[in-house]
Amino acid sequence: MVDIAMIEAARARIDGRARRTPLLSSPFLDEIAGRRLFVKAECLQHTGSFKFRGGWSAVSALEPSVRARGVIAFSSGNHAQGVALAAQLHGIPAVIIMPSDAPKLKIANTRALGAEVVLYDRVREDRDEIGARLSSERGLTLIKPFDEPQVIAGQGTTGLEIAEQAAEEGIDTATVLVPCGGGGLTSGIALALEARAPGFKVRPCEPKNFEDTTRSLASGQIERNVALQGSICDAIITPQPGNITFPILKRLCGPGLVVTDEEALDAMELAYKRLKIVVEPGGAVALAAALFHGKEIDGDTVIAITSGGNVDTEVFEAALRRH
Repeated sequence: MVDIAMIEAARARIDGRARRTPLLSSPFLDEIAGRRLFVKAECLQHTGSFKFRGGWSAVSALEPSVRARGVIAFSSGNHAQGVALAAQLHGIPAVIIMPSDAPKLKIANTRALGAEVVLYDRVREDRDEIGARLSSERGLTLIKPFDEPQVIAGQGTTGLEIAEQAAEEGIDTATVLVPCGGGGLTSGIALALEARAPGFKVRPCEPKNFEDTTRSLASGQIERNVALQGSICDAIITPQPGNITFPILKRLCGPGLVVTDEEALDAMELAYKRLKIVVEPGGAVALAAALFHGKEIDGDTVIAITSGGNVDTEVFEAALRRH
């Protein structure tokens, strides 16, 4: 359902809208990782995460008459902001369904982008039911956070940039580590690199106790998380991999990597001190894997995605105070 042609088309629509985020490096991080380590800083993307790519791709692909009625999305914050900004730039209404325990910054930013925010209890309420009901009542188009072809295509533009930037650095083989929730970013990057940098291998990274993708890849079938809360990595806690994303992950990705919340916090601190970027916990899990799980990674070069930087002040301060 998603291929390189769709990703290239998404890039043509995104061109001039999304930032070409930098590929950063530090000799201090190379020493900790035990190999060359590059960081694709999607935390510097519009709205503070890669999600703007998928949001713009999906909204811009709608028929004008359909798009004019507005869009709806559910998200803990980053997809919310990406869709909200895409809707605002298109001059259309947006309704965003967010868990009540989402970081305050993400809720406030989504509202500031002009979206109507509907809060729900992620344990006792079903966001899919809420979204279906509001979509029907208001004629809104649902933009799913990861299991949506145009969203995957938009996230895949990150992979096109990685291929180009790596070529500029003379890199033709690498392990690419991606923070993984439902798999939209991971599958999009994997598809792009399959076509544009076949010497690269993508591996999803997840927080401990919420490694549904890692377990799914190991078993060969979709596995579900028992809990839906309990990690600071809120941005990538999802019930299970997507029905569209998982077959792509299964075909193209290597085994998953699992990090602790403490390792994510340590990676946040190092990203700030050595790269001068702000990364949220969920966005830091790939960097944490690169830094602290080197024995589980093959090859001389690793590219880690820092997928988002929307972190509440107190959490970021806690990361900086750890050492």
